[in-house]
Amino acid sequence: MSKKTDSRRKRGARKGPGAGKDGKPAGRGRKKTGTSGRKATKPARRKRPRTGPGGVVLPRPFTVRKSKIQGLGGFATRWIDQGTRIIEYTGERVSHEEGDARYIDDAMDRHHTFLFTVDEDTVIDAAVGGNEARFINHCCDPNCEAVDRGGRIFIEALRDIAPGEELFYDYGYELGTDRLTPELKKQYPCTCGSPNCRGTILARSRRS
Repeated sequence: MSKKTDSRRKRGARKGPGAGKDGKPAGRGRKKTGTSGRKATKPARRKRPRTGPGGVVLPRPFTVRKSKIQGLGGFATRWIDQGTRIIEYTGERVSHEEGDARYIDDAMDRHHTFLFTVDEDTVIDAAVGGNEARFINHCCDPNCEAVDRGGRIFIEALRDIAPGEELFYDYGYELGTDRLTPELKKQYPCTCGSPNCRGTILARSRRS
């Protein structure tokens, strides 16, 4: 069964000591000070992050390590601004039929694949040639989101993320059913523990 659809689917130079704009020593009328007598300074501009192909921020702002939620997870190694394009979800692009053949849900006690639906014809299997994006876990109250940019899937920051925080997005699996039964929730569980946890990685029921 396909995974993680998006519809369910981040300056100037001075002239020298004591010199005014005209090169003459600065007198009382030339001083630029506050009430404390300290020289006024311009606020430092935040350096714009370097980006690579697809606008992904470089170097990668997270590392992969053991997660309390599920297996391995992605954790921020530095401050990540809201809207930052963190990583592209990559892997082998195959048909839905091929993806279903590789991962048979009924044979799993607990659903686990690296498939990500792109459109009606294509899914990405990150288990084949994929990158660290496949380790970013699900949460019902996420700090990231998966977005489709011209058929390419990117993980972007929904809000500012502090160093050490685990990265999450809402997988929102869709099974083509309007009702989330206890059996389905058991097969597709969520243990994120957020106040908004719905108990499953499946998309919210249309009847809820």
